[in-house]
Amino acid sequence: MCGIIGYCGPKPAGPILIQGLRRLEYRGYDSAGIGVLSDGDVAVFKKKGKINNLAEVVPEDLPGTCGIGHTRWATHGVVNDANAHPHADATGKIVIVHNGIIENYTALREKLEEDGCVFASDTDSEVIAHLLASLYEGNLEKTMAQALTLLQGTYGIVALHADEPDTIVGARNGSPLVLGIGDDEMFLASDVTAIVAHTKQVVYIEDGEIISITPSTYHLTDQRRNTVDKKIEFISWELEEIEKDGYAHFMEKEIFEQPDSILRAMQGRIDHEYATSHLGGLNMSRAELLNTERVKIIAAGTSFHAGLVAANLIESIARIPCTAELASELRYRNPIVERNTVYFAVSQSGETADTLYAMRELQRKGARVLGICNVVGATIPRESDGGVYIHSGPEIAVASTKAFTSQLTAFYLFALLIARMRDMSYEGGKEFVQALESIPEHIRSMLSRVDTIRSLAKKYAGVADFLFLGRGLNYPVALEGALKLKEISYIHAEGYSAAEIKHGPIALINEQTPSLFLVPDDALRDKVLSNMKEVKARRGPVIAVCVDGDRDVAEVADDVIEIPRASTVIYPFLMVVPLQLFSYYTALELGRNVDQPRNLAKSVTVE
Repeated sequence: MCGIIGYCGPKPAGPILIQGLRRLEYRGYDSAGIGVLSDGDVAVFKKKGKINNLAEVVPEDLPGTCGIGHTRWATHGVVNDANAHPHADATGKIVIVHNGIIENYTALREKLEEDGCVFASDTDSEVIAHLLASLYEGNLEKTMAQALTLLQGTYGIVALHADEPDTIVGARNGSPLVLGIGDDEMFLASDVTAIVAHTKQVVYIEDGEIISITPSTYHLTDQRRNTVDKKIEFISWELEEIEKDGYAHFMEKEIFEQPDSILRAMQGRIDHEYATSHLGGLNMSRAELLNTERVKIIAAGTSFHAGLVAANLIESIARIPCTAELASELRYRNPIVERNTVYFAVSQSGETADTLYAMRELQRKGARVLGICNVVGATIPRESDGGVYIHSGPEIAVASTKAFTSQLTAFYLFALLIARMRDMSYEGGKEFVQALESIPEHIRSMLSRVDTIRSLAKKYAGVADFLFLGRGLNYPVALEGALKLKEISYIHAEGYSAAEIKHGPIALINEQTPSLFLVPDDALRDKVLSNMKEVKARRGPVIAVCVDGDRDVAEVADDVIEIPRASTVIYPFLMVVPLQLFSYYTALELGRNVDQPRNLAKSVTVE
């Protein structure tokens, strides 16, 4: 969600902060600001809207080589200049930026106001600046440790003080923060994308830790001020991976990257000799895998839809009960942890607050929780009991595409592994592997014929409502298709099981409400075809995604998107790509901000 960047070094801070904020735009934001230690004071500039608005008010010759920056995604207070970060105390000497939510800010604010503090914003974050000022006695690092004992909630905080030049102090609890180590320069950021242009050496800050940096040193402690030693890690990907590389938008690039990202998720993990998979990161012995009696998946948003596909697949081929649940609901339900149950926490960023907190609750109850994540070094993979990195590479567009298919790949590999230990024969495993390995080429074939989808987007861009319908493995794909369309085009869209249309949604059918059906040539094809006819009988426009040459479907549908004929088990991969493209082209027709849709954030780090 919100983004943080901090810099201490020999170079002018302003341009580095602005560049870092631009790298964080993909996280979602509504305002931006920077604070730079300059001539003994802290110069603060902040503006609502895009970073270009901020850049226009920051002097090109702004002096100062130490500063902090922030992109805000509003939680407390409307979007305006005053509520943008950074926030300062009354003297203007202490300036802070903050990600997260301070849950006891009302009580803190009332106490600080009683002591004479005057607040300039409606945010919860501003209390941090005034609290630090009320405790400050000449050492910002010590003051931060004292202040944290009074703060309740989640935070990634970065602060500086005019009387301590070339020093920045940060702290973390539930909101990501990473240290970047350069040559006589140091960085703090909420995301490595903000600093990868300058350094690949990083240290991930954990909850309860405080980091103090100068241009040439860093000091990491816990809240009792005990020094913490951490291993320096290296970012493995290149800056070019977060560039558009000739594509109009990051979302377009990431859709077209899927053949390669799926290959990376499979690379080195398929055992052809025994027709199974290798997933050493699970940290589970063969005996533990064999004794697994249930699998449960917790996730949110697109990752939840991937989990729904996986639940269907695991039950059908591994014959193990499997369910997918919304992490936000599970955490507050006082979940029952059963013996021999494996949980998966699924998150592209590895920082999704609802999923992280649900994982911690399950672990407190003794559960084994494995992570499926994209971002190496993120909180969920660090705190989980094992798991799988999907290796999609940076996903910059807010609406997830390649991470979804890579998460599916990880789940398919797990399903293969556990199925081969149970009922799946060697021949069955061999067929499954062949189907998996055919996915990238099938998707390449589909990406070479996008004109039909672009034309349909033009035709249907003006509608107000849309229905997406599928069955079996492809029911969650219908949910994902509806989510993508509403996320980036702002068209109201709903996903349903096609079987459920007669149980209510059919009341919505009219000549202005299109229904998009997913109709692979699987065991449920004829059932879905009947549902299509029910919609047509009520004059509803029908779009069908079906296999090449399916004449029965073409006779019923008004419009058809064809996909390659393939093994039925891999159709979720092939069905979702046209839906991603349809959403993308529809959003373009409507002039939407495809990569940064309104009100949304890439990494949802608050509840």
